[in-house]
Amino acid sequence: MCTAKCSRFIAGSLYPLAFISMVCNVLLFFPDWSVEYVKDDRLTPEVKYMGGVVGGGVMVLVLALFMHLTLRQGCCANRCGMFLSIAFAALGAAGALYSFVVAMLGLVNGPYCRYAFLVWGRPFKGSSEYLTQINKWSTCTEPKNVVELNVGLFGTLVVVSSLELALCLCQMINGLVGCICGANR
Repeated sequence: MCTAKCSRFIAGSLYPLAFISMVCNVLLFFPDWSVEYVKDDRLTPEVKYMGGVVGGGVMVLVLALFMHLTLRQGCCANRCGMFLSIAFAALGAAGALYSFVVAMLGLVNGPYCRYAFLVWGRPFKGSSEYLTQINKWSTCTEPKNVVELNVGLFGTLVVVSSLELALCLCQMINGLVGCICGANR
């Protein structure tokens, strides 16, 4: 497969992944579908780091847009264009890695919730055992189903950012091959 076709495939694959990443991060801002927790600053800190929007979303989207637009103009058919794709792929890989780390921290530390009647905090922090012991999820009483929401969406972000990272690394290799051997359509 030639380098331009490979770049086209990677760019096309990154669009839906970046969209999923941004949507997951935005949904984490509204546990129990309420803005009350945002206004009262009762959110899991990893949600505020916006790894899904900034890292897995915007930074990866910049790579996808660059490849899509340069392929349309035929700019990836030269060595300079392929070299630039390596730099943009490195930016995308850094964003995907940021999203992955933030999502893993969100999973490991658990959600910010109300537990023990009136105490707000992170009852699972420092112990990721709660991920396999579903009966402990009822420890969080408010927001309703916050543990399920965090596990589902942060888990999705881990998978999506892993795929984005793999695709960005493939584009870096593809760009290197295109830069050294010359890009062909």
